[in-house]
Order: sequence, then structure tokens, then C-alpha cells
Amino acid sequence: MTTNGDTRTVFLLAHTGRPAAIRSAELVVQGLLAHGIGVRVLAKEAADLPLPPEVERIEKNAPECGGMDGCELLVVLGGDGTLLRGAEFARASGVPMLGVNLGRIGFLAEAERDDLEKVVDRVVGRAYEVEERMTLDVLVRDNGHVVHTNWALNEASVEKAARERLLEVVIEVDGRPVSGFGGDGVVCATPTGSTAYAFSAGGPIVWPNVEALLMVPISAHALFAKPLVTGPDSVLAVEIRHHAQPGVLWCDGRRSVGLSPGARVEVRRGTVPVRLARLHHAPFTDRLVAKFALPVAGWRGAAH
Repeated sequence: MTTNGDTRTVFLLAHTGRPAAIRSAELVVQGLLAHGIGVRVLAKEAADLPLPPEVERIEKNAPECGGMDGCELLVVLGGDGTLLRGAEFARASGVPMLGVNLGRIGFLAEAERDDLEKVVDRVVGRAYEVEERMTLDVLVRDNGHVVHTNWALNEASVEKAARERLLEVVIEVDGRPVSGFGGDGVVCATPTGSTAYAFSAGGPIVWPNVEALLMVPISAHALFAKPLVTGPDSVLAVEIRHHAQPGVLWCDGRRSVGLSPGARVEVRRGTVPVRLARLHHAPFTDRLVAKFALPVAGWRGAAH
């Protein structure tokens, strides 16, 4: 883990629009400072948080600004949107992200609101492990020219731009066409994103340790428009037909760009992963059951 001399520093990112996040941030900051660990926050967030003067304020808000240099950990307090925002900072810096869920489901989070004391203790004792999550590299071609590049941790979705119109697309895997249809769009996802938009669109849940790419049609008007799971080295492509209506590309539901008729979106395994700090060794199955409150009453196990 990265340190700055003998001084340990943690970067804190919070959804300051949530009262719970403000109180949680205050508790985390107090706990870290009490153990001699420095805390760094964005200046625009600090204005909404009751922070002591020794907390370092960073004026620049862009993930690539270098504000996380020297930090050993990024602690994020909030819901899924805040966690995905934190992932932008984590990817740009290489600093592991530890998410505390203050929202509804929060699959990217490692802890819940009631675990704040435990989170502080684990950070102080460096009692956490770091795992890498696959990302997506995304590019858009128009008339053969690359006109846009982006990335995603969860998914890159090609969607219709007009609510009242279908989006006409042809999907491709490894340079070969698979099917064409009209619908609301197509989601290309990582295993991490399989429990997000891809899941809502009817895709399978893929365990995070599986290396794969997913392609899930959204409300397709077609007999064959099933979710596809490919190897991690495959290249997925979604082409908007030339006669079709324009579309829009969304990456993690946070960054978007318009797509003209004939545009082509290519998705491949990302070259830069996102590092997540893990506090628990519980299997993903248990997390799945807990997050979705799945009915498992009556299970007896192999011993019976």
C-alpha cells in the first residue's frame, strides 16, 4: 500500500446530499484522526461536512487531478452512484476503494452503515485485502474513425435516444455478426456489472471471480435476442443501423455520448482494473442472498 513517508493518508468521498453520509463521514474522520491517520477530502464536499481543520482539502475535483497521490485507501460513503463515482477516482489513481453502502443494494460496497466502527478499525490495522475487478474499454467509431473512447466498471450500454422510438442494432462478437433487432438497446457488462443494469435487463448473475464479458439485449423485439456470455478476450460490438434513429452510449450510467446512425461501439476487456478493498471472506453467494433478501429458509446443506 502507498504511504507518504511515515504519514498514512486516507481519501474520503461522500454523498453530502444524504444526512446519513454527513454523519457517517464525521464518525469516520474522527476515528481515523484519533489514530493519527490523515484524511483528505474534496473541497466542495468539505463545505457540506462538519470537518476539523486538520482535514486536508483538495480543490480540484477531477479523478485525474492527482489529489489522491500518497493515499493508501479511498473510503466512499453513499449509494451505488457514489460508489461508481469513487471507482473513477480509484481507477485513475490505482488506490483501492473501500465502499460503505448508504443506499439500497450496493454490491460494490464492502460494509454497511452499522459497520463504521469496524471499518475504521480495519483501516487502522490495515486488516483488509485488495482484489482487482475487470473493467471495460469502450470506443466509438463513425465512418471508420474513432470518435470517442471511454471505460466502465459495471457496463457500457447502447440505448435509444428517443423514448418513443426503437433502436435498430446489429450485435457482433469477435468480428462476426450474431443478430439484429429493434429494441431499447444493448448492455455490455463485466461480471461486477452483472448485478446492475444487465441484471435488470434479464441477464445472468456472474460471480466476480469469473473472467467473462456479457451482452444483454434490452426489451428486444426479436425471437432470438438472448443474453450472451463470452470469454474475457472477446471483442463485443454494437452497430446502429444506417437507417435507424440515433442512440446514446452510457458508461456506468454516469458518462454519455450521442451516437449517430451507422455508429459502431466496440467493447473489450479494460487494460486498467479497479482495485477494491475487501473486509470479509464470505462467499459471493452469501452476499447475493443478503443483498436481494433471497428466500433460503428450509436449506439443510450437504451434511443432511
